[in-house]
Amino acid sequence: MFYLDPYYIMLIIPATILSLIAQFAVSSTFKRYSQVGNSRGMTGADAARLILSRNGIYDVQVQAVAGNLTDHYDPRSKVVRLSSSVYNSRSLAAVGVAAHETGHAIQHARNYKPLMLRSMVYPLANIGSNFGMPMAIFGLMFSWQLLTEIGIILFSLAVAFYIITLPVEFNASTRAIACIREENILSPQEIGGAKKVLTAAAMTYVAAAAVAIAHLARLVLLSRSRNRD
Repeated sequence: MFYLDPYYIMLIIPATILSLIAQFAVSSTFKRYSQVGNSRGMTGADAARLILSRNGIYDVQVQAVAGNLTDHYDPRSKVVRLSSSVYNSRSLAAVGVAAHETGHAIQHARNYKPLMLRSMVYPLANIGSNFGMPMAIFGLMFSWQLLTEIGIILFSLAVAFYIITLPVEFNASTRAIACIREENILSPQEIGGAKKVLTAAAMTYVAAAAVAIAHLARLVLLSRSRNRD
């Protein structure tokens, strides 16, 4: 009856609801402002390239990538990849998202410490994400405490990654809005729309961290309750 324990109801369900709300918010906000064009007629790709050049970054490419909201910065290849709904779009949403991903490129160029830390933690976090939870659950099911503890430790690395990601994403959005304002990419009246898109996107990272923390807390509480028994 592992999945019917009270901790699941107390922790996992509320965190999951928060995640669903955040996903709906970013989807609806992006859709709303993807229908509002900017007065300068700049595409997401135009905005990204302008921000890169004005920050003296000439070794980062801007490329289109398939999918919806698949935008990301690849530090290994030094490429800002923008989805089709951003790359060629002249909407406020597209400019905001493109500027945000370019913000990560600026972080990389400036050796922003939280970004460097996240890159260092990622390999271990990936292992923890793939194996930590199954190991902990298996240990709990068969009362194998050592395996449970190892699983919890591994999953803790994944949770740490989610937490470290928060300042990285918030800082990228702050840099994005500052660049948009400094380069007059959007008018003062239009910047509010880009901010709303980035704020909604940031909440998805907060929700993801909350879900990960809830799962970790549940595993720890179940482990302690089994020990007491």
